[in-house]
Amino acid sequence: MFTRLRRPLTLVRRPSVLAALTVLLTCLPDGRADQAAAAHVTAADIASVGLILVAAACLAARRATLPGRALVLVPVVLAATIATLASPDMFTSLPGHLRHIQIFVLIPLAVVVTLRDRVDAWLVGGALVAAAAVQGIIGCYQTLTGTGASYGGERVRAVGTFGALDVMGMATVVSYGAIVLLGAGLTLRGRPRGAALAGAALLAVPLVLSLSRGAWLAMACAGLVMLVMYGTRTAARVIMVTAAAGVLLVFGVGVGADTIGQRITSLTSSVTQPDQSVNDRYDLWRTAAGMWRDHPVTGVGPRRFAALRDSYAPASLSSSSDTDDPVHGFQRQPLLSPHNMYLLVLSEQGVLGLVAFTLMLAALLLWAVTRAGLVVAGLLTWVSVDFAYSDIGGLPTLVTAVVLGVGLSWAAGGWAR
Repeated sequence: MFTRLRRPLTLVRRPSVLAALTVLLTCLPDGRADQAAAAHVTAADIASVGLILVAAACLAARRATLPGRALVLVPVVLAATIATLASPDMFTSLPGHLRHIQIFVLIPLAVVVTLRDRVDAWLVGGALVAAAAVQGIIGCYQTLTGTGASYGGERVRAVGTFGALDVMGMATVVSYGAIVLLGAGLTLRGRPRGAALAGAALLAVPLVLSLSRGAWLAMACAGLVMLVMYGTRTAARVIMVTAAAGVLLVFGVGVGADTIGQRITSLTSSVTQPDQSVNDRYDLWRTAAGMWRDHPVTGVGPRRFAALRDSYAPASLSSSSDTDDPVHGFQRQPLLSPHNMYLLVLSEQGVLGLVAFTLMLAALLLWAVTRAGLVVAGLLTWVSVDFAYSDIGGLPTLVTAVVLGVGLSWAAGGWAR
């Protein structure tokens, strides 16, 4: 396998290189001044478009075919299109429609076309690990030097190259890399196994330093699914070792004990005693639910949540959130989405959109589990859980689109054999 990778002509002829490049180029800062700024094209966007065009060329030349299970994406296209046509403001909804189709249909299909064998899978998996390593190293440096995003008045939050404008970006990419390494560690033998597990353990450090409660929960669920699929006894042992290591890291070594400890405690208090950020999240969810109640079938139209937010939001909702890092400085960012992908789809595309979207995710996850794909099941579990408190936006979304494509490719049985 590795001999084949070293052959330049073979590597150049592998269109999966564009999928790997899309992942790697997300490590380049996108240069946004603020989230409300007009959309602009990044290097990763260009790579993703190239990936789609190359995949289309392969299909046109009949050098590849789409698997039957790709039909699970058809309802996603239909629901988004119907919601756009029914939107009172089609001019606003059309860009949202195209973005939704790009992330959840076009890029995943392009990945399915370009992932032809295990070498391609290793290329994309290696890109996920490499991107996670880059982000993790930068994130750890930010925490140690106080150059990260602000948390509790100190710039100690690890955010990698994504900055305070996308505080979950680094945690997302690091999680994907950790899942790939954990899956490799569970399936390989000998020294490669030890190296993979050690790499996953190292990536746990920047994941903790990201202070992203959502990423922690998603990673815990993904790891649990993978371990149970591998074996219940192994799962029990790993959970005990991981818990002990976490206690040692936070309280024994003293790595951000106060900050991390408070963040962990806030996981349980989010229901009983929510802080302002959690209260705002709940208010945004109520806002999305209100839009859906008034437009139950097709929603208010893609990308119209922000425009209608003030008409449905409770008075207790903050108008914006504060962000601060050395690159962008202090900014107040408007709350433009419900921070819940399922509720975003429900509010903007109605029941039709939510059914199509959840059917797609559920099918991919079911196929991953039934085909015993540890890494794929872990990745899809992470995405499914993470979408309960986040939605699409920023460069990490392109990585998520590639991950969904990997899941569909595995389900189709191409390189999985």
